[in-house]
Amino acid sequence: MKELFASASFAGAALTMVAFFFGSMIKDKFKSQFFNPILIAIVIIITFLFTTGIDYDTYNSGAKYISWFLTPATVSLAIPLYRQIEQLKNNVFAILTGIFSGVVASAVGILTLALIFGLSHPEYVTLLPKSVTSAIGMGVAEELGGVYAITVPVIIITGIFGNIIASSVLDFCKITNPVAKGLAIGTAAHGTGTTRAIELGEVEGAMSGLSIAVAGLMTVVVAQIFAMLH
Repeated sequence: MKELFASASFAGAALTMVAFFFGSMIKDKFKSQFFNPILIAIVIIITFLFTTGIDYDTYNSGAKYISWFLTPATVSLAIPLYRQIEQLKNNVFAILTGIFSGVVASAVGILTLALIFGLSHPEYVTLLPKSVTSAIGMGVAEELGGVYAITVPVIIITGIFGNIIASSVLDFCKITNPVAKGLAIGTAAHGTGTTRAIELGEVEGAMSGLSIAVAGLMTVVVAQIFAMLH
């Protein structure tokens, strides 16, 4: 099996797509956010690799092609944002303030937990960019002296968790404004959370997509400041 998998150039990509498709089927069947397709796909892939003895490098040699679609997928988020450009113009100050508040709240939360659990400085800065996209988070963690290899799974976990609990948290906090919903989800749970925002509505999806970029830029600055506090 290992030799056959290694000989197929796109085996990793095929496995990834099949696992995600299966995860999507399960979510559609049970109609619950707790059955997150990405989380299910991760479990399936890990189980498959562990069972067959295929190492990660062999899997990634074919799966890496999936990442080629990340940039155009991210850029495509500008389409719903363009459609909601009037919402952006009318609420620009509130939007920027809301995103900045989310970025600072995330940093304060990490600082608090670092102090409570006695994390070292490298461990602390590794977790600081947990709510931004992987590309930005890796760069921030590496520049601050963190372990970017750990930052990536932390970012993924944050996104999946945010995707799962987003609706419940918004309902509990009685947040009904679509702009506020989108900003909250995008700022806290980046691209993975944005998939949930898009499901809630076009305005939510547009604002969440905007938050990914703006929160990422703000995090670069805020993380630098908070890195000096521990």
